[in-house]
Amino acid sequence: MVVVDSETATVLRVKGLLEFRCQLDGTDEQLVRNVISRTFETLRSQVKSESCVLAVSDSPVIIWPNKDAYATPEEITPSTLCEDMHQWIQADEQESSGKKSSKKKSKKSSVASVINLRLMTEVTKPGPLSAPILTKTVLKSHFVSVTLPLDCVVCTGRSDTIKDACEQLIEALTHQLCEMEKVTLQNMKGMTLLVPEPVHFLLPEPKGLVTVVYPVGVPDSQLVAQRKELHQQFELPDDRPYFRRANAYHFPNEPYKDGYLRNPHLALTHPTLDNGKVYLVQGIYSYHHYMQDRVDDNGWGCAYRSLQTICSWFQQQGYVELPVPTHKEIQQALVDVGDKQASFVGSRQWIGSIEVQAVLSHLLGLTSKILFVSQGAELASKGRELANHFLTEGTPVMIGGGVLAHTILGVAWSETTGQIRYLILDPHYTGAEDLQVITDKGWCGWKGPDFWDQTAYYNLCLPQRPKVI
Repeated sequence: MVVVDSETATVLRVKGLLEFRCQLDGTDEQLVRNVISRTFETLRSQVKSESCVLAVSDSPVIIWPNKDAYATPEEITPSTLCEDMHQWIQADEQESSGKKSSKKKSKKSSVASVINLRLMTEVTKPGPLSAPILTKTVLKSHFVSVTLPLDCVVCTGRSDTIKDACEQLIEALTHQLCEMEKVTLQNMKGMTLLVPEPVHFLLPEPKGLVTVVYPVGVPDSQLVAQRKELHQQFELPDDRPYFRRANAYHFPNEPYKDGYLRNPHLALTHPTLDNGKVYLVQGIYSYHHYMQDRVDDNGWGCAYRSLQTICSWFQQQGYVELPVPTHKEIQQALVDVGDKQASFVGSRQWIGSIEVQAVLSHLLGLTSKILFVSQGAELASKGRELANHFLTEGTPVMIGGGVLAHTILGVAWSETTGQIRYLILDPHYTGAEDLQVITDKGWCGWKGPDFWDQTAYYNLCLPQRPKVI
């Protein structure tokens, strides 16, 4: 287990592939298990050997962790502080301009930064080479070859040296191989082995970053028993997922491959109200808006985009495995439930909160509450309901009124004065995924009660969180 706290200066993440190879001369289950265990023991010895090498990504730094943390370049010693390794790492602009990697990087914020390392094995040794000896043996046996994807994380404090970090990393790699052995043996099917895969999860404070090994190819639906054990081990509530693959921690230096912005509201400053509190969406969502996915829905697709944002939240919290639905899939769902005629599919017709509720129910099996407001001026009195929703459910809320739809991500509300501000994610944005533009121009921002049309009626769709793990 890795805990990220205020004392953490640098997170070290080491990734690498180890070849698991063994020869099985029979089909006796216990014999096979013994061979597998011996092979894993060999791999653990390999990680602990002097041939184990850690190469710091985007830098010339190479460390031999089991040779008293010997490293090159020679300026790096076992007593060098871990956070000082940043000066050897190339920034993107340095790579493109050809500057030396030894140029110091500017200090980042106080947030713990990540240093990536590659696990490697030194295959040659200094000294004279002996002549090769070739032998040929003909045997009939079962040969197993699997590539193990190791992925370990340790957190280092501000006073931790490279030698300290090497000891932690070797211990973490050895422990992960033990966990991989356990998962491999538990999921054996005859002579077939499932590849064990490490997944990182960031749990609520103070538990921190935890790594779990799952068998590749086994869906989350078949890992309920393991998740229950983990919930008990870490004393987590059993009404929401923490250990589904969709809950995997996304490291800050890894870009999302789908191109959508995540949680743009985190770049905003909260409003201050007299005796006010802030109630926000819980977890991660993607920002869906006009003109994405090569669909020109400018002027008609705002509610579809708000629905997609809601679906992305349920997907990324691990509640559903279905991809975010397209406009046509949303329209087809409404036809399937009898809400629309077949001609609706492929059209540019608007939808509202009631349709959003129907699609969430049909496609994702989710229930939603509908909050009706006869005129926009009444929204200012709904602070308690919205605050309670974000406190207990934490899901994005779709609001539709007149010809416009928006997504509410939170409220700042004062119980004593009744003052309220709404955190709005606006699906009408048509530009690029530029966080600064989106926050500076108010496409994601805090709005007052006058944001709403004071005379229009509004329906709010409040999706409910399933009580599952």
